[in-house]
This record gives sequence, C-alpha cells and structure tokens, in this order.
Amino acid sequence: MSIKAAIFDWDGTVVDSIEHISDCLHHAATSIGYPALERSAYSNIIGLGLVEALRTLYPAITTDDMVAMRDAYSSHFMATAATAQKVFPGITDILQDLHNSNRYCAVATGKSRRGLDRALEHSQLGSWFHITRCADETRSKPDPSMLVEILAHLKLEPSEAVMIGDTSYDLDMAANIGMPSIGVPWGAHQHHVLARCRPIAIASSVAELRDLLR
Repeated sequence: MSIKAAIFDWDGTVVDSIEHISDCLHHAATSIGYPALERSAYSNIIGLGLVEALRTLYPAITTDDMVAMRDAYSSHFMATAATAQKVFPGITDILQDLHNSNRYCAVATGKSRRGLDRALEHSQLGSWFHITRCADETRSKPDPSMLVEILAHLKLEPSEAVMIGDTSYDLDMAANIGMPSIGVPWGAHQHHVLARCRPIAIASSVAELRDLLR
C-alpha cells in the first residue's frame, strides 16, 4: 500500500480492551445510581471521548453527575489489575513492517492522554509511534482535529496516510478530511457498520491487515 503513515486507533484496534472498557463504564454508571445498560450500548460508544460517550449513553446526565461518573470510571479503570492492554497477536509485526519500510506510525484515540500514556507503557508499544493524539487534547471523533495535528507534525497530506480503526467514528473522522481508511471488525463495531463508512478495505484479520499495508 503506497502510504507514508499508518494512523491507528487504540482500543479494539491495537489492543483487546472492549470488554474491559464496557465493564468500567457499567461500574461508573451504576456506582452513582444510573441504570445499567446493555453491554452492546457501552461497546458501541467506545472510540468517542469519555465526555461524549457518557452524554450519548445518558443524554440527561447532569454536570455534577458527569464529573462523578468520569471519576468513577477513571478510578475503576486504574485500579483494575487486568487493564486489558492485551495487544492483538500480529500487531507488533505490522509495526515492525512499517518501521522497516521507513513509514510513520501514529495513534489517534478517544482515550485521555493519561490513559494512553499508561497504555503505551504497559503494552510496551510506545517506542513504535512517532506521534499520538488523544480526545482530551483536541476534539472527540469523528471531528478530524487529531488527524489534522498528526499530519501537520509529519508534514503529510491526508492522501499520504491511512486511518485504521474498529469503529465508524474512526472511519468517519478520516473521511472528514479525505483520508483513506481501513476498517477492522475485531473490535467494537461489526463489518456491516464499518462498510457503511466506505473504507478502502475491511481487514477480516490482523494477518489481512498486514498484507494490505505491505
């Protein structure tokens, strides 16, 4: 694939963390008296910034409850021993391929900076990425601000990079600046949801993604 940079979403794309995040959202909501939702509701909003995610899940949430729920989510996530930084098998091989071919690697994620820094450390993947951007530093997906900043740093045009993600938020973010994208259905959103965003490809496995990026 003739691109100069691959930009990865994190949760559900690089690491197998969807169930863990859903559990943390469930805990955060119920701990302050909000009703439990179906697990599919929690997983569906993964990829958004936390504020946008909570407002989507609970549209009537008050400002005070938003703060309390965010604190509960963060505390539960950080305190949980199994932080779900389980890198999908084969992802490191892709990062190695990109490095060997002198192409850039980046991350654009709905995680907070604190959360991503911790994840990069625990996964031991931090050294692979030339630049990372988080929702709390710019704007939540599908706003393309994260991608705009990454491209500016790398001095690239949208057509010279590809966004790789497991949600429609990732693919729509790329489409909003004319960047090609690749969907991966092993995370939060299924194949038919990703297909509606018209990515250039949907990789059914990490091995297929590796082939696409070669």
